Amino acid sequence: MLKEFKDFIMTGNVIEFAVAVIMASAVGLVVNGFVADIIMPIVGHFAGGVDFANLKIVLTPASGTEGEAGYVAENAIRWGAWVNTIVNLIIVGFVMFVIIKAYNKLKKPPEVVEEAPAGPTQEELLIEIRDLLKKK
Repeated sequence: MLKEFKDFIMTGNVIEFAVAVIMASAVGLVVNGFVADIIMPIVGHFAGGVDFANLKIVLTPASGTEGEAGYVAENAIRWGAWVNTIVNLIIVGFVMFVIIKAYNKLKKPPEVVEEAPAGPTQEELLIEIRDLLKKK
């Protein structure tokens, strides 16, 4: 069983999948930084100086002092962070689209094998021979 597991792990597909997962997490970090640090400040600037990451609807405000008895944390719907996540999704989707489009362009198209012209069948040859013999 251990040998089968080793053979499974060492196949190319599993290793390629592991590399893809690692690359995806790195790309995700880059995209999150790009959205949070570049895109959303620009969007916020044109939206009147709004910081989307801090936009929320407070359901229960915080009460008391943090770390002391009786402290109740704030309960809020953080819809601004959700907007940031949607922008992340759109950017990641666009990047994946561009990568796949470039990959498809680089991928070698399948070779088209031209079929040899079909010759006459046996029946057609026999009919032709019969007709030639009738003429004689």
